[in-house]
Amino acid sequence: MKKTARLFKALSDETRLRILSLLTEGELCVCDLMATLELPQSTVSRHLAYLRNAGFIEDQRRGVWMYYCLADESGPLVRELLALLERQLDKLVQAEQDKTALQIYLAQKNDTACS
Repeated sequence: MKKTARLFKALSDETRLRILSLLTEGELCVCDLMATLELPQSTVSRHLAYLRNAGFIEDQRRGVWMYYCLADESGPLVRELLALLERQLDKLVQAEQDKTALQIYLAQKNDTACS
């Protein structure tokens, strides 16, 4: 029961929901999330750690940067919640604005920014 409660607690924050919505677009560097959400690295990293500890996302270090993606090896409840979130978050104005901001940022981003 505690693990299930931790899953729902992870989803109870707007910033974490915004991050999950952006990660439905694919793997992103922490700098991509910082720029899109207009939040400092410490804030983004704290929310990413919370989502990782709950089992929603996975991370991978490449040089000095961390890259994040939705968890592939998650349990059935996490998979169901992620599928539901992907369908429902796409209907929200904030999620649409975030994804547009991400696309603009990625189009202008220097290819070596996170290398």
